[in-house]
Amino acid sequence: MTDQNGREEGAASMEAEAGTEVGTVVGAEMGAEALTRVQASKPRGLFGVMMLALLGAILLYIGLGGGSQMGFGWRLYMLAMGAGALWVARAMARATRGAIVLTRDAVVFEDAAGDLSVVVPIADVVSVERGTFANKPSNGFSLRLRTGQARAWRPGLWWRMGKRVGVGGVAAGAQTKAMADMIAAMINARGAGEGA
Repeated sequence: MTDQNGREEGAASMEAEAGTEVGTVVGAEMGAEALTRVQASKPRGLFGVMMLALLGAILLYIGLGGGSQMGFGWRLYMLAMGAGALWVARAMARATRGAIVLTRDAVVFEDAAGDLSVVVPIADVVSVERGTFANKPSNGFSLRLRTGQARAWRPGLWWRMGKRVGVGGVAAGAQTKAMADMIAAMINARGAGEGA
C-alpha cells in the first residue's frame, strides 16, 4: 500500500516537474485527452524574442544609413534582413504563447486562441532521436516519420520538414524529455503489438 502510494506521489511530482496537465481534453473534434504538454520557458522565450527584435533593429539602422558608406544594394539587403528578423520575432512571440500537446493519436499544436493543428499523427512516427548529435532543436528531440509531411514552422517550439519533426527550442527541457519518453514508449508498445 505504501509502495503504491509512493509510486503515485512520484508520478504526480514528475508530472508537476514536467508541467503536464494530464486529463485535459484537447478539443471536442479531437476527442482525445492530453497525455503531456510542452510550453515555452518564459525566460528563454522572452530572451529569444528580444534578441531577434534587437537584431532586426540593428539591421534596419544599418540599412537606413547608420553612419556607413554602403551602396544601395547593400542597404536594401540590410533592410530586408532587418524586416525578416522582426517578422521572425513576431512569429516566435505568437508561437511561444501556444503549446505542443501529446495525445494517444497525435502530436498537436494548440495556439493561444485554442485552435488546434496536427503536427504529426503518432502512427506515422518511426523513431525518436534525442542524442547529442541528432538533428534536433536545443532542449528538444526530433521524430523520424514514415511519410513526408508538408513543411511548417512555429519558431521556438517546433518545425516539420519532409520526414522529420523537431520539437524544442525555447521549450522547457523537462517537458520535452517527458514527451519524448512517452512517444518512445508508444512506439515500443506499437512494435510489441505488431510483433505479437
